Amino acid sequence: MTLNFNHNIFDLNNYLKEKRAVINEKITFYIQKYTSSGRLSDAMRYAVMAGGKRLRPILCIAAGETVLGVSDDHLVAAGCAVEFIHTYSLIHDDLPAMDDDSLRRGNPTCHVAFDEATAILAGDALLTLAFEVLSVEMPRCADTVADCLKIIGMISKAAGARGMVEGQMRDMSSEGRLLSLAALESLHGLKTGALITASDETGALLAGADERQQTHLKEYARLLGTAFQVTDDILNVEGDPVVMGKAVGTDAAKKKNTYPALMGLSASREKARHLIDDALRTLDIFDTKADPLRAIAAYVIERDK
Repeated sequence: MTLNFNHNIFDLNNYLKEKRAVINEKITFYIQKYTSSGRLSDAMRYAVMAGGKRLRPILCIAAGETVLGVSDDHLVAAGCAVEFIHTYSLIHDDLPAMDDDSLRRGNPTCHVAFDEATAILAGDALLTLAFEVLSVEMPRCADTVADCLKIIGMISKAAGARGMVEGQMRDMSSEGRLLSLAALESLHGLKTGALITASDETGALLAGADERQQTHLKEYARLLGTAFQVTDDILNVEGDPVVMGKAVGTDAAKKKNTYPALMGLSASREKARHLIDDALRTLDIFDTKADPLRAIAAYVIERDK
């Protein structure tokens, strides 16, 4: 099966480089603006500036650009808020009480670089900062207060007990217990997919997408999020730990439920390709302004970290 997009026609590397630069500049600005200097802000900055892919804020921006044709300040602000939430979740996931990881993106995890208490507080502060940015910065750019409240509610749901946090709870509680494929997909739809989908939906809503556009972009993000997780599971089996910046084989050691464990590597690769082909088809209603989203879809299953 081949991907239904020729990524030779779009320079994704340059696009990602440009967007990451904008996002990183704004992240630094928000931490400086909304925190006091000291150990807490140092830990927050350490975790969030540790070289992440910035997939979620870039999806927010790219979805908005698919509708608008250009990027706006409100897309960047909302994207940064989602990245703060994502980073808080990584800090807490790495803690000894959860995944007990010592490396993240090739660097010591936050609780190793600082200490466990500081890491917990840094995660708490990043989560809170996300909603400060959403409630203070985004309304300066968005068209209506109603849109802002809808987005805050949507991101809250995706990040909380009906989304990412519930997914993490299911992931931990199912270790050593075999799940069905449907249960695994539901788990990761919450743990990984919910915030990815919310990022895309936020960009679409802020750009003024109509109902049809919102539906297609939401389905694209749902499929992309699943493909992202399938690829993550594959990389945990056969990825290069030097390239990935973290250990491999940890899922099997902890008896986690993964796609390769349930389906095998070959079937998992095929599933990821099917998901991305389906994601690309959801973008058929859009013109070349959706090329960044098309290229990101290809990137998700071709990446090596």
